[in-house]
Amino acid sequence: MFSCQEKTAIKVTVADKKELMEVDRAFSKMSEEKGMKNAFIEYIDSNGVLLRPDQMPVIGANAIDYLIQLSDTGFTFTWEPNGGDIATSGELGYTYGIYALKPKSKDTTIYGTYVSIWKKEKNGKWKFVLDSGNEGVGDNPVDNN
Repeated sequence: MFSCQEKTAIKVTVADKKELMEVDRAFSKMSEEKGMKNAFIEYIDSNGVLLRPDQMPVIGANAIDYLIQLSDTGFTFTWEPNGGDIATSGELGYTYGIYALKPKSKDTTIYGTYVSIWKKEKNGKWKFVLDSGNEGVGDNPVDNN
């Protein structure tokens, strides 16, 4: 004999999805206003994972240490989510979109794509558990949706 505990599915609404998109936008706004380092430290889960080019995954406390050591004074980093969704459990979600990296010393903007996976904490706050991005969208990104 075995037992299965069923979790009650939460009805995920359009408002729930909109909330996660707004959290991602607030994350970007904080990056623009207070710097990428401060924003990432605020929004990363204690077990969060950063996937960065030419590096092994940076996990948990190591990810936080990596962010603390980051110098973000030479650029502004923002992004705009293009889409996302939330699991029927209401506990996990993802967002994806286009980012813009603007070096302060040059009149240029570098665009790329990103994806963040989010976990809802017991207090109802969303924190990202995985973040990754790719360069190379060109100088005039277009939403292909």
